[in-house]
Amino acid sequence: PFFVNRGGLPVDEPTWERMWRHVGRIHPEGDRVAQRIRGAADLPKIPIPSVPVFQPSTPIPERLEAVQRYIRELQYNHTGTQFFEIKKSRPLTGLMDLAKEMTKEALPIKCLEAVILGIYLTNNMTTLDRFPISFKTHFSGNYFRHIVLGVNFGGRYGALGISRREELMYKAPVFRTLSELIFDFEEAYRRCWHTLKKVKLGHCVSHDPHSVEQIEWKRTILDLDKLTREDFRKELERHARDMRLKIGKGTGPPSPTKDRKKDVSSPQRGQASPHRRNSRGDRRPSGEKKPADSKAMPDLNGYQIRV
Repeated sequence: PFFVNRGGLPVDEPTWERMWRHVGRIHPEGDRVAQRIRGAADLPKIPIPSVPVFQPSTPIPERLEAVQRYIRELQYNHTGTQFFEIKKSRPLTGLMDLAKEMTKEALPIKCLEAVILGIYLTNNMTTLDRFPISFKTHFSGNYFRHIVLGVNFGGRYGALGISRREELMYKAPVFRTLSELIFDFEEAYRRCWHTLKKVKLGHCVSHDPHSVEQIEWKRTILDLDKLTREDFRKELERHARDMRLKIGKGTGPPSPTKDRKKDVSSPQRGQASPHRRNSRGDRRPSGEKKPADSKAMPDLNGYQIRV
């Protein structure tokens, strides 16, 4: 059923071609199966999950639950084929366009796609801070990687995401500190017989869907083999404090709109520019004072008025 177009919605050719190539590679009669599915006219319509829509009065915790339900309804992608190509170096606006495509195609997703989708669906929740959390674990001689979207609302931490394991995706925003949230994930991994090796924490993601800045995926990298338990907790809280300070100071790249307004000058200011160039050209070397010129004063005042 993962290869059936949900509800008859068109899917872009590259996505479908990747799926058919995968079927042909792993199935004994892959090409024949693909053609039979493509030519079938009586396939049942797969229900399309509805993108959650919120009223202004809907509390943030309820919105997060609805977003998580939507991500869960898309289902985890067990096919082994990556339906959406996500490059972490892309600007935020490009990733948001990809998230919009995910909602249209409604195909199964993996953890990184769920993070991008979670950012897209929470962009209008301006009081919610979002940041990526990556995990590296060890089990039976192999290393595994997973990522979720950490959230902070009202000083309480939680997470959005998708995983094969129920306890490794959604966390309601009830944890008082970031370390409590991470320790809860660590305990969940322990129940799955995985040993947590590394945690990577990013900074808060902009709420501007048209921002050209990149997501900071790994601001803090914590190697548990090199840290004591107390040091691990301190580093987590230090990262949480850094995020609060960054938000409090309002740091980060300015919006493109503000940049354009500063760069574009009016014709009147352009006409006044020769006065500015003349005044700079008349500057004297250090220690030499320019004689007072009574005629120059009205021009200077006029320039100040134009500004």
